[in-house]
Amino acid sequence: MDLLLILKTIIMGIVEGATEFLPISSTGHLIIAGDVLGFLTKDKRDVFEIIIQLGAILAVVWQYRTKVLHVTTNLSEPKSQQLILNLFIAFLPLAIIGLAFHHQIKALLFNPKSVAIALIIGGFIILWIEKKLPKVSVTSVDDMDWKHAVKIGFAQAIALIPGASRAASTIIGGMVFGLSRTVATEFSFFLAIPVMFAATAYDLYKSKDLLASDDVWIFLIGFITAFIAALVVIKVLIRYIANHNFAIFAWYRIAFGALVLFYYW
Repeated sequence: MDLLLILKTIIMGIVEGATEFLPISSTGHLIIAGDVLGFLTKDKRDVFEIIIQLGAILAVVWQYRTKVLHVTTNLSEPKSQQLILNLFIAFLPLAIIGLAFHHQIKALLFNPKSVAIALIIGGFIILWIEKKLPKVSVTSVDDMDWKHAVKIGFAQAIALIPGASRAASTIIGGMVFGLSRTVATEFSFFLAIPVMFAATAYDLYKSKDLLASDDVWIFLIGFITAFIAALVVIKVLIRYIANHNFAIFAWYRIAFGALVLFYYW
């Protein structure tokens, strides 16, 4: 085995797991990390990123396994039905807009400079929103209704821009629409499950001809690394948001985006 390739694989897995659920854009970080590391060919890297995203989302399923199991085994309960409906409604805008414009967005914006600009702009938006937050009206995921789901769904669609961040769009969007910081974060985690499973299945289907048995060990290392890193980050983030806002992530986005622009320009 190529030890350098293993090291790069571990780094990419950590980058995915560490950034997927933070408001700093996992896609943006993967684009930049893959470019800097010279990791695999473009086509194989795309497939690799699909696999490690699955590892990250399974970390959410594991972290919230009790809630997920309860909802899926008690579908007759009104609260379970409402949560599933909310997730479906919030999922639709991203799915529809993504299917319509995926190729155009990937061709135009999937590059380090575009990511850096989106990171910086998003950072300033987070700082501005943190100062303008409305009064909290929803203090439990079970108290959300379909109108909250629609708004968060359209906020999530902003994440189609690499560097914008799905987590930032859903969490900050949820807070703007009256969800508490904890509820917005938890709903973002739950919403990631159908979104990322659907995206993974779609991308794997499109890339099935690129899958090769020789790459299994690379995918496996990345998958396991992303799962572990994501699990750690989810636990830390849940504790962090209990007493802090997201300003530190905003400043990180701005600083990292500026560094990337300096590096590429």
